[in-house]
Amino acid sequence: MRRTFEWMIGLRYTRAKRRNRFVSFISATSIIGITLGVTALIVVISVMNGFQDELRERILGMTAHVTVSERGGSLGDWQMVAERIGEEPSVRAVAPYVQAEAMLSASSEVSGAIIRGIEPERESPVTDIGAHMTEGTLEALEPGQFGIVLGSALARTLGVGLGDRLMLISADVAVTPVGGMLRQRRFTVVGLFEVGMYEYDRGTAMIHMADAQALFRTGGNVSGLRLKLDDIFGAPAVARDLNQQLGYPYVAQDWTQSNANFFRAIQIERTVMFIILSLIVAVAAFNIVSTLVMLVTDKQGDIAILRTLGASPGSIMMIFIITGVFIGLIGTAVGVGVGVLIAENIDVIVPWIEGVVGTQFMPADVYYISEVPSRLDWGDVGLIALMAFVLSFLATLYPAWRASRVQPAQALRYE
Repeated sequence: MRRTFEWMIGLRYTRAKRRNRFVSFISATSIIGITLGVTALIVVISVMNGFQDELRERILGMTAHVTVSERGGSLGDWQMVAERIGEEPSVRAVAPYVQAEAMLSASSEVSGAIIRGIEPERESPVTDIGAHMTEGTLEALEPGQFGIVLGSALARTLGVGLGDRLMLISADVAVTPVGGMLRQRRFTVVGLFEVGMYEYDRGTAMIHMADAQALFRTGGNVSGLRLKLDDIFGAPAVARDLNQQLGYPYVAQDWTQSNANFFRAIQIERTVMFIILSLIVAVAAFNIVSTLVMLVTDKQGDIAILRTLGASPGSIMMIFIITGVFIGLIGTAVGVGVGVLIAENIDVIVPWIEGVVGTQFMPADVYYISEVPSRLDWGDVGLIALMAFVLSFLATLYPAWRASRVQPAQALRYE
């Protein structure tokens, strides 16, 4: 019975009264503040999760899970090394590559690019570049034919398309009877790709590995080996094992090391945004303090009557804790609902807002990713809801304690 009357009175105090609607207005403000804070937290954290997943997917679409190279130069006898690595049970595929920087020239346009020499039949099992071809195929790269596959943004910069010819100018100097000249070769565009990450679409081109070896004069050597694993998150352990097995002068580097800055930056931003937006929830939650302090002042006569009827200080404290926690629960529940709804439909909401405003929030030439991704993690949702509830509970303790200390005689003196 005691618990029943505490809940009954505590919940009744959350509703508006004709005598003092200002208290109820403050309660509504607290609910709205908690709702907005929880909603913002869920949406922002979901977007950060989406960015992390999208960035990892697009980076791994162009890079390998693990790269094996040789210290101080190109990798010789790579067939033997590839055979040893291929015996590892966690390694799904191995592909050699030759990589260098060069200039590409077409008509009056010139642009620098990373030139990667590949063997298409070996490259396809390692990366997803074949799935991102918009024109032509990766298999169109044949040794001795001097074909080239360009990123879509790079092709637009050079003003070339499928079948057009361009000049590839290497940084190596060829000695001729008339002096030193930059090595150059005319290539034909046989394919275009678009992975959706501007850095790669704008600055990467692919040619056959045999053509790259001839152009960059690497002989039979390669820049390294690219590995695809069964489990991308097992890459650090595989890289450590390969470093121990292969020994000097070979170096195995996993994708988390080669792209550490990207993912570290996202993790830092995610943490900072969580802290900043948590302050919004904290401010809204501690509005409950002012709500309950005003409520305690307004209800001193009721408290005194309850005390004279036998209610203990603990019961009075529980009444106001219930009132404050109920306000926090309403705000948290509504915030979770709205936040989940927005996070699940961010791919529809953002384009609609861009259409209304008439601008693109994330242009591809500025950001790595031109769309706003989202991945809802129910663990994060639970953590945010728990945090909001705990802050709401803590905000009730002082006003509820003040209410339990009200003396009936003093409270009823002026009634």
